[in-house]
Amino acid sequence: MAQTNKLKIFNDPIYGFIGTPSELIFNLIAHPFFQRLRRISQMGLSFMVYPGAHHTRFHHALGSMHLMRQAIRVLRFKKVEITEEEETGLLAAILLHDIGHGPFSHALEHTLVLDTDHEAISLYFMKSLNNEFNGALSTAISIFKGEHPKKFLNQLVSSQLDMDRLDYLKRDSFYTGVAEGNISSDRLITMLNVYDNELVVEEKGIYSVEKFLMARRFMYWQVYLHKTSLVAEQLVIKVIKRARQLILEGQEVAASKALLFFLEQNTSLDFENEALKIFALLDDVDVLAALKSWQSHPDFVLSKLASMLLNRNLLHIKIKNKPIEDNRISTKKEWVMANYKVKEEELSYFVFSGVISNRAYNEKYQNINILRKNGKLTDVAKASDHLNLKALSNTVTKYYVCYPKESV
Repeated sequence: MAQTNKLKIFNDPIYGFIGTPSELIFNLIAHPFFQRLRRISQMGLSFMVYPGAHHTRFHHALGSMHLMRQAIRVLRFKKVEITEEEETGLLAAILLHDIGHGPFSHALEHTLVLDTDHEAISLYFMKSLNNEFNGALSTAISIFKGEHPKKFLNQLVSSQLDMDRLDYLKRDSFYTGVAEGNISSDRLITMLNVYDNELVVEEKGIYSVEKFLMARRFMYWQVYLHKTSLVAEQLVIKVIKRARQLILEGQEVAASKALLFFLEQNTSLDFENEALKIFALLDDVDVLAALKSWQSHPDFVLSKLASMLLNRNLLHIKIKNKPIEDNRISTKKEWVMANYKVKEEELSYFVFSGVISNRAYNEKYQNINILRKNGKLTDVAKASDHLNLKALSNTVTKYYVCYPKESV
């Protein structure tokens, strides 16, 4: 008997066996563009805080596709029409939704590649693959861009209750060991329905949605915006900016060809042509190898930053509920200038402040609607009897300052 690619399976620690439902999906997974995701960290530099957080965008994409297959089965059972073509489009769209991420995912977004976010690069990849697969991804691209007439298809891929979020919360909770982020994706998917062309949650699923939103809040403040992860990601941004500055000044900085290509750019790029092919060669390994080389570079700033990251000897960070006083920052800069012997324009590499914010739920953008038994829709924040749920729609802002530990 001839064996077909669609019989291939992956053993996932979260969901068990994940199958590839078609030849197209298998061929997309096997493509070098997608295989690159095995070398892109899902959670940036969070492994410096949570040692288990070494899972990749490859894991996440497969998990999201698995949940999408579950959602399609549930909606079809509830008499929601999803054609075979739309099913293929949904699976391809969710599989490829993060294919445009660069090294360490969000950590270096807008730093390595200027003025182009990962969603835009994902679309470039999808268009390139669509040409290669003779138009097989046209429906997926329509869904991904939100142009498909069935609005709920896009909401399954990108909304406040999409398969992307359902997977990364459960997956990131598992790999970090932070139990507060664990959610019941099965329960949430079982409660999905479509009303007036929009994705909704049936009334009996409201408590699962509440748990999901609370878990998202916990994960952001406890994991994604953890102060140590934050300072590590700021340092990797600083080291890339320093390397680019040195290169533009004509100094020699060792790096892979792919990484050098982007370090040599100081303007936005046209991803329709050469840039996309070179970006497809870029992953975490390029940056890690560069850091190992840069720790012995003659430039003090570059070598110091690289050494800090490799040895996890990070800057000290303090987070407060109000802006940091200017005199506090000035005092730290004076210490750095006296002890590190750096120029005044180089002080911002070692002493800097910033702002972080998070809103667990946005009532004004693709809100989560609860379908009442009487057929009426109610926003989850209004439908919930949980007093804190309304507060989750408020933006929480915090302020941070980073400086050398020796200056404490």
